[in-house]
Amino acid sequence: MMKDWTQDVLARLSEASEPHQVLAQISAAARHLGFEHCAYGLRVLVPLTRPKTAMLSTYDSRWNRRYLDAGYLDIDPTVAHGVRSGAPVIWSNEVFRTAPGLWDEARSFGLRVGFSQSVFEADARVGMLSLARSCESLTTAEMRAKDTLLQWLVITAHRALCPLLGESPLKGIPPLKRRQVELLRWTGDGKTSDEIASIVGISKPTVEFHFRNAITSLGVNNKYAAATRASRLGLLN
Repeated sequence: MMKDWTQDVLARLSEASEPHQVLAQISAAARHLGFEHCAYGLRVLVPLTRPKTAMLSTYDSRWNRRYLDAGYLDIDPTVAHGVRSGAPVIWSNEVFRTAPGLWDEARSFGLRVGFSQSVFEADARVGMLSLARSCESLTTAEMRAKDTLLQWLVITAHRALCPLLGESPLKGIPPLKRRQVELLRWTGDGKTSDEIASIVGISKPTVEFHFRNAITSLGVNNKYAAATRASRLGLLN
């Protein structure tokens, strides 16, 4: 039964090409699991000072506007949790204790019960699916009983929507050379060019040569920014 349902959802998703069409299919799956509404947000974590966020939801359009106009994205505890952890967070008074106004307004639009969970990409993209309903507490027993399907839906929604809402920040960046990766790792550990040259056993001009190439490839202004961006993009792992 579960396999038939997931295959049906995947078949319907394969026919959807636009983000809102995909969201409609995810919403139908969410209703099957007992949730009236769903929302998906994608955040691209680079550049560090201007991360980009795209959002889609089946929430009341008035709430969507209010959420953006009030700047709730910047103080939403579920978002703060979601960019740090892939563990699910169940909405509660305790979770929203730092943003009681947001919580009160969300509940006034029927978003009283819900949970959110993120999926992380190695290229500094993180997507979060939220499922919500207006009543019936979300118990530990329900979460346990539906865990497999909920986890599947979170991953499925992310895989379907992530490519549609934000291209990989790795696009256009050529693969770093092995030596570039090595030197940027040492830079990330706070070593100077002189120290790196001594550690690695090459000349300082050669170190600087590799840094210049890495800086150009990553589209940044200096070796420190190169190390930071490369690390965030998973290029130094």
